[in-house]
Amino acid sequence: MIRCPGQDMRNLRVSLHKCPTCGASVEIFSDEMRVKCQKCGHYVYKEKTPSCIDWCASARQCLGEERWQQLKGEEPAAKGE
Repeated sequence: MIRCPGQDMRNLRVSLHKCPTCGASVEIFSDEMRVKCQKCGHYVYKEKTPSCIDWCASARQCLGEERWQQLKGEEPAAKGE
């Protein structure tokens, strides 16, 4: 079975988010969409749904250049350039 190179646990990143209910700092890893606040038990969500193009160094290779540019909102380069 072939796995996405971005699923390598060594490539995870962590960011701190503030719980909207109690204000506690909550760690959310790059492969998580939400976590439960340890202080009050409410779920804390990232600002947006994570996409591999945002955090994975191999996303461009996995998706292919044209699809990667579409998802990033970039104009594809003209052929022959």
